[in-house]
Amino acid sequence: MPTTPGPTAPRPTVPGPTAAPTPYATLLAFTRYVDRTGPAKAGFVGGLRKQRASRSGFNPHGQFVKALKTDIAFHAGGTHLARIADEVKPRWQPLYRAFVPGALAYLESLGDPRGVDLVRTRDALAMLGDLPVKINPHFGVRYADGHAEAVRLYFDEAPPSDETVLATLHLMRQHMDHVLPHAAPVLVDIRRGATHHFPDSVRPEQVAQWLAGEAAAFRAIWSTAA
Repeated sequence: MPTTPGPTAPRPTVPGPTAAPTPYATLLAFTRYVDRTGPAKAGFVGGLRKQRASRSGFNPHGQFVKALKTDIAFHAGGTHLARIADEVKPRWQPLYRAFVPGALAYLESLGDPRGVDLVRTRDALAMLGDLPVKINPHFGVRYADGHAEAVRLYFDEAPPSDETVLATLHLMRQHMDHVLPHAAPVLVDIRRGATHHFPDSVRPEQVAQWLAGEAAAFRAIWSTAA
């Protein structure tokens, strides 16, 4: 007499290989990469690849940027910046205190606080060959005469190199129609309160050619990094 078969035991699931992270860089990461030379480039890209695979990363500057934007938006003349170093966790207070003098100098350079408004910017995705680079200014400002600037802040201890300035401003400039139409790109060295603009003496097509080569090398290093 035939018997009714029992339930079939489920087959064990064999996990497939973990997909390698695809090449990608933020504006900050790519400009830090182009500022390096020789073996330091490979080490830097390898570190980025591992960080991307582990989905790790932390931005310690968020509250500082928020205080700066609040001062601009409410025409407060630096009152929020003056307090922020005492309001963050103790571990971040020395870092924030190093930022405040330069940030206040930057605010002063904007002129009358009532003549400057905070405006929203949008992120953009640049494609340098096959390498996606996220273009993400921190904010925009619009002056009483109507002209506007898209602002990217620079926080590192050492001043930005010429390569960092050129790469940052060129990539922002190329995507300004999406980021903040009719605005000019600006890089603000927040520790020193220095504002950098794209130099008139530099030909954009030469910068584009240079960055295309850097992006190709970045992608090649990423592909071979363990």
